[in-house]
Amino acid sequence: MVIKETFSDKVFNFFNVLLTILITLIVLYPLIYILSASFSDPMAVMNGEVLLIPVDFTFAGYQKVFQNEDIVTGYLNSIQYTIVGTAVNLIMTVLGAYPLSRKDFYGRNVLTAFFAFTMFFGGGMIPTYLVIQDLGLLNNFWVMILPGAVSVWSMVIVRTFFQSSIPDELREAAVIDGCSNTRLLMTIILPLSIPVLAVITMQYAVGHWNAYFNALIYITDREKYPLQMVLRELLMQSKMDEMMDTEGAVTQQMLAESLKYAVMVVASVPVLLLYPFLQRYFVKGVMVGAIKG
Repeated sequence: MVIKETFSDKVFNFFNVLLTILITLIVLYPLIYILSASFSDPMAVMNGEVLLIPVDFTFAGYQKVFQNEDIVTGYLNSIQYTIVGTAVNLIMTVLGAYPLSRKDFYGRNVLTAFFAFTMFFGGGMIPTYLVIQDLGLLNNFWVMILPGAVSVWSMVIVRTFFQSSIPDELREAAVIDGCSNTRLLMTIILPLSIPVLAVITMQYAVGHWNAYFNALIYITDREKYPLQMVLRELLMQSKMDEMMDTEGAVTQQMLAESLKYAVMVVASVPVLLLYPFLQRYFVKGVMVGAIKG
């Protein structure tokens, strides 16, 4: 059956498509510009000649990226922080969310309130720094992992999914069949929760990949810097060079300009590669929510 569109429907669809195209262009242009600038001559970028298409196409920026030991080390460090941090976050989230989703868990409301309290009140930067120092985590690999090991917001989301999307009858049937709590979680709850866990995993991975604040506060050893810290130093150096007008400073500024955009592209690649594999779970999660709504 074909539904005939009225004039108002056509007008609405026209502006709807127009607005969608406009938003898409606004979102895509910075990405296109960074990609084009990374393949352009640094002087052309500094003079504002690059808009959409690379000017004086060159791979010099990428060559410098992979020849720079700090960038390579930071890249490898970020990969380690992301993989280990995401795994720890996911384990802690599931282990916290599952008991709180069980109606037969005594004291779950008190624990939920305790966790929620930490979302609104923190100890502050200096007390937190002193705790990290007393724990011996300064300049330590785990300082990038443990302080944010528990995300209360993500735990609440997963707990809500466990409660609303997995029937109590399924749990009861498994228990009657002799299924233990551990086996119930591993063989029934987790396989049915893949959509929400995939979304949470993506959020955790992106958060760890982009993290630099903990490194800025707690890490002084350059060998342990994540990629974002290296990029931050590069951008700061570029700003410092702009204030100088000597010939050597101009050369350094061009080098930094060449590196800057290439590093941005290289830093974005892992996230762009990860998303297509998890996209179907994002769509599935939205569809499940829409059906339940």
